[in-house]
Amino acid sequence: MLKFFAKYKYFAVVLFILSAIIITIIYQLLKPAPNLPIYQPSMVNTELVDSTMQYIRKYHKISDFKLINQNGDTVTQENYKGKIYVADFFFTTCQTICPIMTDHMKKIQEEFKDDDEVLLLSHTVTPKIDSVEQLRKYADKKGVIDSKWNLVTGDKKQIYELARKSYFVVKNQGNGGPYDMIHTENFALIDNQRRIRKFYDGTNPDAIEELIEDIATLKKIQNSEE
Repeated sequence: MLKFFAKYKYFAVVLFILSAIIITIIYQLLKPAPNLPIYQPSMVNTELVDSTMQYIRKYHKISDFKLINQNGDTVTQENYKGKIYVADFFFTTCQTICPIMTDHMKKIQEEFKDDDEVLLLSHTVTPKIDSVEQLRKYADKKGVIDSKWNLVTGDKKQIYELARKSYFVVKNQGNGGPYDMIHTENFALIDNQRRIRKFYDGTNPDAIEELIEDIATLKKIQNSEE
């Protein structure tokens, strides 16, 4: 018996290696391709979508915008053209969820700080308070990398309409008037064609880990589509 195994041991080793390679190839072929949905208004919780948009099933994209960042520079959709980005809404004087959200955005910044394909965009919801100077101080305090992460202020109505009708991150209704106030923990992942790919709780560390993984997945998806 020992002579039999000794005679065929090399054959058995080769057969084992070939079997492992074949199984790996089959697994890769059968493994589902990475995927992230493209969110349309009709797919989002109706509490988050304006009643005039709830029926829309395709072609939704983030609207054009024109805002001012922490350096006093104009920021538009062109700054994010062809980029993946994470968007949120905050204010610098917030003492509850915003510091947690900002820390989580910084974690994403650190994860992708050397990746030119990934950017961040934080909109203040109190633009009268959050001037360029205030945003600059906040950015310095929080370790914002200017080339990676824009903190933007500007017209309140425009910012609130973006939150409600582009990113779908706010439940309460309003018109961006002087007494209108939004406060949301939601992050939105946007692809290089300005489409929403997923939502996350910006205060939840596990959700941030998921977001980081999803950015890597989205990069693979986009690379395969090119």
